[in-house]
Amino acid sequence: MMNHSANQRVNVTRRLRAIGPGLIMASAAVGASHLVASTQSGALFGWQLLWLILLVNLLKYPFFRFGVQYTLKNNESLLEGYLRQGRGWLQAFTALNLFAAVVNTAGVLLLTASLLQYFIPGQVSLTLLCWLLLAGCLLILLAGHYRVLDGLSRALMLTLTVCSFIALFIAWRNGSSAPADFVSPSPWQLSALAFIVATLGWMPVPIELSAINSVWLRSKQKLAQVSEADGLFDFNLGYIVAVVLAVVFLSLGALLQHGVNQEIELAGAAFAQQLVSMYADTIGSWSQLFIAFIAFMCMFGTTLAVLDGYARTIDQSIQLLKRGTAENPADDAPRSKTLPAWIVAQAAMGMAVVLFFQSALSPMLSFAMTMAFLTTPFFAWLNFSLVRGRGISKGMNALAWTGIVYLSGFSLLYLLWIVWGQA
Repeated sequence: MMNHSANQRVNVTRRLRAIGPGLIMASAAVGASHLVASTQSGALFGWQLLWLILLVNLLKYPFFRFGVQYTLKNNESLLEGYLRQGRGWLQAFTALNLFAAVVNTAGVLLLTASLLQYFIPGQVSLTLLCWLLLAGCLLILLAGHYRVLDGLSRALMLTLTVCSFIALFIAWRNGSSAPADFVSPSPWQLSALAFIVATLGWMPVPIELSAINSVWLRSKQKLAQVSEADGLFDFNLGYIVAVVLAVVFLSLGALLQHGVNQEIELAGAAFAQQLVSMYADTIGSWSQLFIAFIAFMCMFGTTLAVLDGYARTIDQSIQLLKRGTAENPADDAPRSKTLPAWIVAQAAMGMAVVLFFQSALSPMLSFAMTMAFLTTPFFAWLNFSLVRGRGISKGMNALAWTGIVYLSGFSLLYLLWIVWGQA
């Protein structure tokens, strides 16, 4: 009995040590896909999109899981796997990843700046705040102090999660704010297709983050021994947390904002004020600055993760393409000398997109989330091709094929709608 108890303690300790990359991915999910898209879905359409959000999380699940499984079984990141599939695969991934890095950097930067604007008196432009935030992010990343803030951001994300559950409990107890005779608008019409596609694009996170998660997992393997069971436990824990939070934010939007005689804001300071007011109206006015600070810090951590993660995968992809082989993988090397240059370049290109969109948060976020959805089938197929026929269960294989067909079909439908709508 004592030996059994001791083994259980060892197993629990080992699993706790393995936790890391999965929860980091979950913390990144609290960005625009949850704070904006999930809340907006509930506010605009009530509970009607709940099943669709759950469905897309289910259909994307295998492709994130395949990345973790490949990394744990082969002791190399997805980037090496892409190169082993053929140089063209890694080149295509790198090109799409470069595009996603720039667009997503601009999107999260604008959202973070809009939350910071909540604390700034007077008329300070979002563009100036973006410059200040970008300078702060670069100082932290180039100085190598991201790990400290990352740990702090995850703690703040936990606090935001607890506050969200408290707000949901109070809102559920009080009942819906919509009048009894209120008729919800239908999302099942072509005019709502763009909104649905944008919502699903970053749900729970852009799928190319599976490659970033793979690189983070390789770093975790250098610090502690991570078995396949422990690594999948960490991944599943993070993924479940991300899905649950998506439901929580949609529920808050449906209970507190749906059917209320108030325009649903998405851009700039108006969005930040409405988001914070949603919590303050349920928890209490005392929580306004507290919630605003936590939401800002969560998004600041997400901005750092986007800058660091995308630049890291781009840097390693370029190194692998130059070397032409997956042997002596790039992620086994010390901190790359070219990584800081890629971080700065990504930040500069992201800021250029911000300037082009003239600080318009709504179209910028919609564009970023839409492009994430349209590139999902490609990234999904890349991950699936690495593990297909290699010990994947029949159920997971069937779910992956279903996801490929569904995501590709939905993307094609949206592209046809764009062409048809412009004709």
